[in-house]
Amino acid sequence: MALKLYNTLTRKRELFKPINPPKVNMYTCGPTVYDYAHIGNFRAYVVADLLKRYLTYNNKFKVKHVMNITDVDDKTIKNSIKQKTTLKKFTEKYTKAFFEDIKKLNIKPANNYPKATQHIKEIVSMIKKLLKKGIAYKSEDNSIYFNVFKFKNYGKLANIEIKNLKSGARVKQDEYEKESLHDFALWKAWDNADGNIFWETELGKGRPGWHIECSAMSSKFLGKQFDIHTGGIDLIFPHHENEIAQIEAITCKKFVKYWVHNEHLLVDGRKMSKSLGNFYTLRDILKKGYDPIAVRYSLISTHYQQQLNFTFEDLDASKSTIQKLTNFVRNLDDIKSKRESNNSKHIEKHIKNTKEGFEEAMDDNLNISNALGEVFSFMHLMNAIIHTISKKEAQKIKETILNFDEVLGLGLKNLKKSTVPKEISDLVKQRETARKNQDWKAADQLRDKITKLGYSIKDTKEGSQIKKIS
Repeated sequence: MALKLYNTLTRKRELFKPINPPKVNMYTCGPTVYDYAHIGNFRAYVVADLLKRYLTYNNKFKVKHVMNITDVDDKTIKNSIKQKTTLKKFTEKYTKAFFEDIKKLNIKPANNYPKATQHIKEIVSMIKKLLKKGIAYKSEDNSIYFNVFKFKNYGKLANIEIKNLKSGARVKQDEYEKESLHDFALWKAWDNADGNIFWETELGKGRPGWHIECSAMSSKFLGKQFDIHTGGIDLIFPHHENEIAQIEAITCKKFVKYWVHNEHLLVDGRKMSKSLGNFYTLRDILKKGYDPIAVRYSLISTHYQQQLNFTFEDLDASKSTIQKLTNFVRNLDDIKSKRESNNSKHIEKHIKNTKEGFEEAMDDNLNISNALGEVFSFMHLMNAIIHTISKKEAQKIKETILNFDEVLGLGLKNLKKSTVPKEISDLVKQRETARKNQDWKAADQLRDKITKLGYSIKDTKEGSQIKKIS
């Protein structure tokens, strides 16, 4: 099978064929750094990471990934002024926090993280081209707008008929003066509310609109045409629709080949909201004692096109699942036997079948549920024979799991070696002595004591194996 993705633009699943294989150019709408990112934001970033990881799985494609940082918009300006600090200082705080958070979630870094404030030159150049083509215009206050009625394909991503757009229709409105309700700002002329935040350019004194920022940055780093654009479904209209209009009005060529959008995240079945008390940043959840990898697992374990209902009960289940995977890998590391078992052919067969099943699921529009099902079925089968296998066989099984984890991103490759406290080690030695002396009663009592202290003990031909109980 080959990878198929649901393309928002065509509203169907399509065979993935990059423009210049094996290269894949991919853009993700990144954070607006006016506050700490919430778990709904992180679902979009984790989905993009999952897609990128699968594209690079077994070196199939070489991905160039760009994620922007929106460090100037209405919210960043308003909040920086409110806090009586510079825009740069204000946004740097939350940019730093964002990078800390994505590292905890084991999200692979993008190749570039362009900031809007560092690309004013490119933004101005693009707006000048739109003015020259007569698609953009200046308003009385010197702001500049894009006339959506002059771009004939406007609405194709969101499946909106432009002829049906009328004054008063329920579409997102702009706060600035313009000819039509539906036109959107490319350049916002300075006013008192912006304080000392502005740029003196050929367009006048002001700042860029949000939509033009992404168009300028994506085209600079990936070209006027590229393969994949990702983001949450809330960005389809107007943001991504406007990105298309801006670029294609200039180039008259298709901007992005595949648009991949993830569904909303709910919390306890409701829209996340501070007023409902169910609004969580990643930091809020980590303060409750949860592992960020359990959060990652919760965010990827529901198909990206389905709404994800986040609950702490599910997060507890994710924590348990991660622990089972961790224990499985560590158990494989603890196998010392050099004698090949009778299960070698059985193991090879299941490795082959599981690999095929995993890839078939992921090729099917990133069917993560089926892919995870293959992984856990394999783990269950291998656990049933784990006490009989050799070290060489154990390493083959481990390599298979770690190969899958290159896609899942659960950090199984970097597990720290489990250490057993001296108190437990001393009890184990005492128990081994009791067993040698055939003092079974004492040996059982020591086993019970070890268990009560949170460790399990397993007797093998190579000696006692100690594990912390999850």
